[in-house]
Amino acid sequence: MGSSTHYPTAKIHEMTAPETASPRLSAQALRAMLGDGRELALLDVREEGVFAQGHLLTAACLPLSRLELGLERRVPRRDTRVVLCDDDETLAGRAAVAMRRFGWRDVSLLAGGVPAWKAAGHELFSGVHVPSKAFGEAVEHGCGTPRISAAELKARLDAGDDVLVLDSRPMSEYEVMNIPGALDCPGAELVYRVHEVVKRPQTLVVVNCAGRTRSIIGAQSLINAGLPNRVMALQNGTMGWHLAGFELEHGQERHAPAPSAEALAKARAAAARVAERCGVRAIPLAELERLRGEASRTSYCFDVRGPEEYRAGHLPGFAGAPGGQLVQATDLYAAVRNARIVLVDSDGVRARMTGSWLAQMGWPEVYVVEGADASSMSERGVPRARVLGLDVARAEALDARALQALLAAGEATLLDLASSLQYRDGHIPGAWFAVRARLTEARAKVGPLKKLVFTSPDGVLAKLAAAEAGGLALEGGTEAWRAAGLSLEQGTTRMASATDDVYYRPYDRRSQIEQAMKDYLDWEVALVEQLKREDYLRFNLQPV
Repeated sequence: MGSSTHYPTAKIHEMTAPETASPRLSAQALRAMLGDGRELALLDVREEGVFAQGHLLTAACLPLSRLELGLERRVPRRDTRVVLCDDDETLAGRAAVAMRRFGWRDVSLLAGGVPAWKAAGHELFSGVHVPSKAFGEAVEHGCGTPRISAAELKARLDAGDDVLVLDSRPMSEYEVMNIPGALDCPGAELVYRVHEVVKRPQTLVVVNCAGRTRSIIGAQSLINAGLPNRVMALQNGTMGWHLAGFELEHGQERHAPAPSAEALAKARAAAARVAERCGVRAIPLAELERLRGEASRTSYCFDVRGPEEYRAGHLPGFAGAPGGQLVQATDLYAAVRNARIVLVDSDGVRARMTGSWLAQMGWPEVYVVEGADASSMSERGVPRARVLGLDVARAEALDARALQALLAAGEATLLDLASSLQYRDGHIPGAWFAVRARLTEARAKVGPLKKLVFTSPDGVLAKLAAAEAGGLALEGGTEAWRAAGLSLEQGTTRMASATDDVYYRPYDRRSQIEQAMKDYLDWEVALVEQLKREDYLRFNLQPV
């Protein structure tokens, strides 16, 4: 899979000529690199569901199937040290070829892949976003974050006690399900908004999320900021509430209000104290370009406010990354370990609180930009991410009506490159689900091909795949099909690839949901002990 566009997948698979082969690193050599303090992007190029079965602790999942979509955002410098891993060097070898074509110059493979790492006596971790999840558990252990069970919280609420429940998830998650009466207040918003909603020192404040991490980090944020109230994390979050047999609300839109001037002043003072204690450095806006201009360092620039504020106006070059989500899944945003992180907000609270956690997670340089205002936040909307190789991908396209006619006549074989979750929720009738990195196997399962057509949610992956495989692409993808007023079907019909392309969270499942919740919560709790057996990731917890 690469930026040049006329290689069938099978041919790309065979690109292992000596002149294009990447250096191979032993597990021992990689372990030394992981501890040397220099920038390193360790990328696992397997599908996310496979990755979640067992991977290296600080590996970031960037599947070969979607390499062009996320590589430049997550590893922005072309001379960053990059190590690729997979099961047997096959996918990693293909990814290395593509990366060199796109300009990355220091790319190596883990010799023998993930199995070789395990054989060398190192740990493999299941699940996703493990560094962030393990950090949450370390915070609870190290800081003694108070917690309350679902049963006790329910009893207090039923008794009419003075209790405020703050849900630290984004509104998109809160709307799906929430604890009755809770207000939505995403992680980085907690210290920013709390003084506006908590007026009495005797109010018990309970912070929850779906599981554990954001509950713990959110509650400890309020404690670190010196909120005089008693603060507790809801043990096991909404999953714990559900497992206790209690009802959840659905479709709610209650959210904590923005702070008044008085409440904001309290929040700013508290956030400044926390950030200083954790070593977060403030820089004026004028110094930002100097940092970003240092070619030898990776500087991730994130606006940690909510999506609506970000769209209304942000600093050019800053990606939107709501602070709670950035701490919850740091590897999803920043794949280069030991890189520099620069944060901004419009209030002096959210960036500092987010930065305090990133610094404690072990990121060596965390900065907060001061002085950003409406005039400097001149870029609006969400910048469209550049897709590597898309500009040179040559594939014939057809519109939704033309595809409909081909399918009705039985003249087309349609492969859908959406995730298996997206495919399950809605796909074009007659389409086959397929994983892009497994097209050879998918095509064999489909059987004799008619006119080969690709689709994907927005048509981007479809165009890349069509250029590689010599097929057609649905212009605008499945979104264009829907926009044309054409119907979709649901379910896991016609599966040409396995559904291990993504990690299925408990609520993504259609059966055995409660058992999946229990397993997930047990997994989170166990991370602290497992982390002790792989010591190259070190946290830097600061006392309150």
